[in-house]
Amino acid sequence: MKLFGITIITILSLNLNHGQSVKNVFFDQENLIGKFHTIDELENLKKGELISLYTKRVNEITTVIPYLALTNESGVKLADIGIKEDSNHLKILDKHHEVSIKASESNTELVSELIPYADTEKIIWAILYFEDVIKKIRIGPNGNF
Repeated sequence: MKLFGITIITILSLNLNHGQSVKNVFFDQENLIGKFHTIDELENLKKGELISLYTKRVNEITTVIPYLALTNESGVKLADIGIKEDSNHLKILDKHHEVSIKASESNTELVSELIPYADTEKIIWAILYFEDVIKKIRIGPNGNF
């Protein structure tokens, strides 16, 4: 059962990061979570479901944070913010996407192996904390969600 859970989380992680392979896009909508939760909703979930939510939130934060000074929106291309789409910039972005995918896989492996040992209430607290961070990221400097 544990192997099945790890496999599912890994597949989800790979799917989340597939969108990063698009040239000249910082990150796309596939990298973002679709729902925020209340504590009551989280308390009704099983630990495995919580770990999956935890993983997705870690992946979104680690995907978006490096670009935060440039954009907090998905689908933004280099040219959209005035960065020349030359071979050097595209190469840097592609390299970062490759490294991000590997980091996400490593994060997923770490989470699936170690977080099950955490107390459920601490996992819930962390998910809510991550969601607060994500909300702040999405609001951006101008307060637009």
